[in-house]
Amino acid sequence: MDQKTFAQGLTSILVKQSVISEQEAEDLQKGFARSSHDWFVEFLLEEAFVDKENILKALSTYYQVPFFDVEGHFFDHLLVRDFPKGFLLRHNMIPMEIDEDILVFVVADPSNPSLLSDLRKYTDDDIQFYVGIARDIEDAVKEYYDKSLTDDYDLVEDLESEDEEHEDLKEAEEEGDEDVE
Repeated sequence: MDQKTFAQGLTSILVKQSVISEQEAEDLQKGFARSSHDWFVEFLLEEAFVDKENILKALSTYYQVPFFDVEGHFFDHLLVRDFPKGFLLRHNMIPMEIDEDILVFVVADPSNPSLLSDLRKYTDDDIQFYVGIARDIEDAVKEYYDKSLTDDYDLVEDLESEDEEHEDLKEAEEEGDEDVE
């Protein structure tokens, strides 16, 4: 997607929604063109020109789909893992829920022409899209796929602790049996 055209469209919506003025829209487009940002939404968020809720509402209008803020949402771990991490990150999407035969995804760009055909490799369900913020979607996907550095350590530590408790109980029982004799 051409980010310049996207920036014009999104700022036009933000003006219509009375979030910014016409002059601010022009200034934002010029500022984005001079910035090192690749994505207009990231530019708006990083520079704190427009808050996330207003951006989500504008994205919803732009793409003509509902919006969803993925930040802080607990996704179904098994549903997320039905799709390869690289696939979800490449398409900047995360499965939100399955309701009967409708699989709902939150996607940064629901207008991506290859999205539906690529999804057909993994599901035959009907698909519904919501729009979300790319970096939040990416963070959510990584959260469900990346193990924390302590996961393996904690599991081993828990097992060792259980083994020690079991041994202590066994020894106490043996000592108790000796006292009875």
